[in-house]
Amino acid sequence: MHHSRKLLAATVAAFAFFSAPAVKAETPPDTLIQAWAIDDIISLDPAEIFEFTASEIAGNSYEGLIGYDPMDVTKIYGKIAESWEVAEDGMSITFKIRPGRTFASGNPITAEDVVFSLTRAVKLDKSPAFILTQFGLNADNVDHMVVQTGEDTVQFKMDKPYAPTLVLYCLTATVGFIVDKKLVMEHEANGDFGYEWLKTNYAGSGPFTIREWRANETVVMERNPNYSGDAPPMARVIYRHIPEGATQRLLLEQGDIDIARSLGAEEIDAVRANPDLKIMEGPKGSIYYLGLNQKNENLAKPEVRQAMKYLVDYQAIADTIMKGKVTVHQAFLPKGFLGALEDTPFSLDVAKAKELLAAAGLPDGFSVTMDTRNTPEITGIAQAIQQTMGEAGIKMELIPGDGQQTLTKYRARNHDIYIGRWGPDYQDPHTNADTFARNPDNSDDAASKPLAWRNAWDIPEMTKKADAAVLEADAEKRAEMYREIQREHQETSPFVIMFQEIEVSAMRSNVNGFVVGPSFNDNSYAHVTK
Repeated sequence: MHHSRKLLAATVAAFAFFSAPAVKAETPPDTLIQAWAIDDIISLDPAEIFEFTASEIAGNSYEGLIGYDPMDVTKIYGKIAESWEVAEDGMSITFKIRPGRTFASGNPITAEDVVFSLTRAVKLDKSPAFILTQFGLNADNVDHMVVQTGEDTVQFKMDKPYAPTLVLYCLTATVGFIVDKKLVMEHEANGDFGYEWLKTNYAGSGPFTIREWRANETVVMERNPNYSGDAPPMARVIYRHIPEGATQRLLLEQGDIDIARSLGAEEIDAVRANPDLKIMEGPKGSIYYLGLNQKNENLAKPEVRQAMKYLVDYQAIADTIMKGKVTVHQAFLPKGFLGALEDTPFSLDVAKAKELLAAAGLPDGFSVTMDTRNTPEITGIAQAIQQTMGEAGIKMELIPGDGQQTLTKYRARNHDIYIGRWGPDYQDPHTNADTFARNPDNSDDAASKPLAWRNAWDIPEMTKKADAAVLEADAEKRAEMYREIQREHQETSPFVIMFQEIEVSAMRSNVNGFVVGPSFNDNSYAHVTK
């Protein structure tokens, strides 16, 4: 992207104080600086984004057709869409595009951009494409399923009469964000819909633009001068890659950063005692879990899967390593979702686990590896689990890596055990049922690759139950269907579901207006003031 020397100078000035002597510092008044572990960023293309950090960045730099109030997700409203109408047969929704709005480039936002963005995401078929393809869309038919029906109208067709709220919530996911067709196609190469360019560049209409991403180092965002809403008070937002909580706390206390995003329990306690700082927290839909690859012959034994669920000291981890940042939760639907199961049947029970391992023909245990993102908290959880697994004879070797390394290996089904954190893509129970409890094709070259597929768990019957739940119109009947699936899932799945996240951020006392939403793309700093 091309930038003026004036903008470059401003960014350089914002970074200048990073190397200043260790004295009481103060960040620029028009710049919000956050410290976070941002090594999970793989792409900045909304058609590919599927990680926490990139989702938050996209949520502040792109817009979708639809939005909702992060404090009350039942309140759905139009963003790029001014209004919408569901067909009588429930097989399509027609959106009217809001007039007079522009992308950051200055290009107008049109119905053509909407069609291009949605069809592009389906045809590129990256990790989040299933959020759209679950409605019967594919590369061969999408040009007939997402169509412009007038100068400012777009029709989204489906193969079944799905619950309208499900469709609308799906369109709030990052894969449904609208990109600037003219700008993107100026950078197309070899029919890639501008993919190689957009992985590291920007073509949106949100309150901020993405100026620069340096992997495992920094992301710089700047106020979008063509944003159609209220101009953000901050001229720029900078993410610094600082995974260590102790370092984040030191920088926060010194005034070198405004927000610390990944403090440990000890650092959070210290912040609470500091009058210059404050804590903001909010419940998240994110779930911490272990994924056990069923291609491993030992992990494929039902008794082994169950034994491992009794070899995690859930409460001790929640009370110490993750103090104040998680609650024990053992079902795939987070609390707050329709049909969420709050039963926690598992606790550390080494004797019971040994009985199950013996029943599996492994009385002396076995050796296995676990891929672990090398952040302090994930490493701490992994080491605690390594210890308790060892009490039953399971010798677990930890393989550390950054976010990109561990995710790439996991998505290729090349792991034994993966310790992960999964956030819902939209605010409907199908979002997690679709990935934890559905696997329509377990072959290595499957088109759909949910978490059940990543762990090679072949579940045709559970897949049918999840498919039936998504079509149930009665809310209470639908909720009970999900509860039934979760009970079965707890007993049989290769997922050791452990915790639900409470997002905790520490900030300088003069920072106001930061919004912690239920999903990471709901986190907003568009109204932050200092």
